[in-house]
Amino acid sequence: MKNSVLVILFSLVLVSCGASKSTKKYTYKKPVTSKSVSLKKLNSTYSGNVSGSRASVLNNAENYLGTPYKYAGNTPAGFDCSGLVCKVFDESKIQMPRRSADQAKQGRSINVSEAKPGDLLFFATAGGSAVTHVGIVHDILNNGEVTFIHSSTSKGVIISSLNEAYWNKAFLFARSVL
Repeated sequence: MKNSVLVILFSLVLVSCGASKSTKKYTYKKPVTSKSVSLKKLNSTYSGNVSGSRASVLNNAENYLGTPYKYAGNTPAGFDCSGLVCKVFDESKIQMPRRSADQAKQGRSINVSEAKPGDLLFFATAGGSAVTHVGIVHDILNNGEVTFIHSSTSKGVIISSLNEAYWNKAFLFARSVL
């Protein structure tokens, strides 16, 4: 009898621990910086509504927020940066090359001040001028700050900002394929 009561209590504890499902809402959170860094002005003047293929691309990208990073990954089990772009655009019926360096040759070159949600941003994260990373413009905030969705090696699919020192320094150019 005593063993039965213990088994029941233990079972209740286990069930109650897994009963609540946490839901996460992903939004851009400004990072805390401890030192002053001189940033390039990488703002956009876009202030319109997002619709059509741009809205489709953004909705698809937002569905993957929180997905882990996986080298050479291009499935919901894990993405690298270019795999995320391929998957998101493919779901919107737009074919993209697999590598970020090849994606950087698609569409037309735009100034970052013209960037709209759904456009692509390219980065040289290893220094130099070779494209090594890509992100999708997510939003243009009230002050013109450009945020983007990408797959980060350390945090998976997240929203970052061109005003973060790391991304500001690594930014190369923007392109529109929509």
